[in-house]
Amino acid sequence: MLYTPEDSLILVVDDTNTNLKIVFDILTNVGFKVITENNGKRALKQVEFQLPDLILLDVVMPGIDGFETCKNLKQNSATCDIPVIFMTANSDTESKVKGLNIGAVDYITKPFHEEELLARIKTHLQLRNLTKTLEKRVSERTSALSRALKDLQESQLQLVQTEKMSALGQLVAGVAHEINNPVGFIHGNLGHASVYFQDMINIIDLYQQHYPNPVPEIQEEIAAKDLKYILADLPNLISSMKEGVQRIRNISTSLRTFSRADSDRKISCNIHDGIDSTIMILKHRLKASKNRPDIQVIKNYDILPELECYIGQLNQVFMNLLANAIDALEESNVGLTYMDIEANPNQILIQTTLTEDKNYILIRIKDNGVGMSVNVQQKIFDYLFTTKPVGQGTGLGLSIARQIVVEKHGGILEVNSSIGQGSEFIIKLPI
Repeated sequence: MLYTPEDSLILVVDDTNTNLKIVFDILTNVGFKVITENNGKRALKQVEFQLPDLILLDVVMPGIDGFETCKNLKQNSATCDIPVIFMTANSDTESKVKGLNIGAVDYITKPFHEEELLARIKTHLQLRNLTKTLEKRVSERTSALSRALKDLQESQLQLVQTEKMSALGQLVAGVAHEINNPVGFIHGNLGHASVYFQDMINIIDLYQQHYPNPVPEIQEEIAAKDLKYILADLPNLISSMKEGVQRIRNISTSLRTFSRADSDRKISCNIHDGIDSTIMILKHRLKASKNRPDIQVIKNYDILPELECYIGQLNQVFMNLLANAIDALEESNVGLTYMDIEANPNQILIQTTLTEDKNYILIRIKDNGVGMSVNVQQKIFDYLFTTKPVGQGTGLGLSIARQIVVEKHGGILEVNSSIGQGSEFIIKLPI
């Protein structure tokens, strides 16, 4: 069921009058009905009187910003289904993913491109109208249309997945490239600097051998600057800098590995590289804090053949499962002291093996966190199911993970868990 612009009301919220006029003119010129507001508080009041079919929402506004406005809309049963598209001049992935996670369906980057603006609006109005139509027909003829609704949900999952990974991939690949150039320059010059310092040290040693008693002024300067300590510490400084640069290079490599764009066909990949790059990206969440020690990641890798797969999508699965494991561990730490946690450390075990028939790769990701009830395990992969508070989880992560493993790779994704004993996710992929 298609829509016509005359049937659709769009609410545009932006604190800049120029932006409001530009968007108003673009939309009204093609026949949309448009109402505008210049802040989040007025927008929330407006929807109480007239429900729009779609909302274009600026992110940065005084008072209630776009994120908070979107949260309020999604918490209201009357407005939670209205598609929200963020308008932002900020192209960083973190902001975009945050917007998608709190319920937005899309984002548009300022300055606006008329064709893109209209295309995205039309797409999401069509999705909204199709969803409403399907839900009504399902209530009347559930058996015939249940599959159609599932197909729509999977299309929406794919849209979220594509948008997230596209934005993340572009940013990460760009950052990795920008890091690599100066780091490569520093790494190359450190080798030369080390040789130069050693040459100077040798020359100073020769001077000291042939002129053991320098003039008083030089003796005073040597004592003031502690030349003996400098000569002993310089090699340590160079070594430390080399180690730091190498760590940055490793991070850059991990970023490039994680953000590999999938082609329209599978490519041969080392699964361990994808897992390791994901761990590197999550390392900031694994490090010790004032409240707990490090989260221990124990890797038990078998010797595996390369796998024909969409590695970028599998990396997304690893990211989701590992991030969920960290969340479960942090939840299990609530109420415990640093010493309590130290006595029973937070752990994530990652194990890879081949099945006995050598036809499948098994990847097990296990934590010793809070665990899940049988009821939660039965729903964990359902579309939009989440146990996290509003604003912290969309219920899409594990649905997308299962879709990638099962539908894209012909594999199996299972979970074993019990309350207080942690959870284990098992991925089975055909070779």
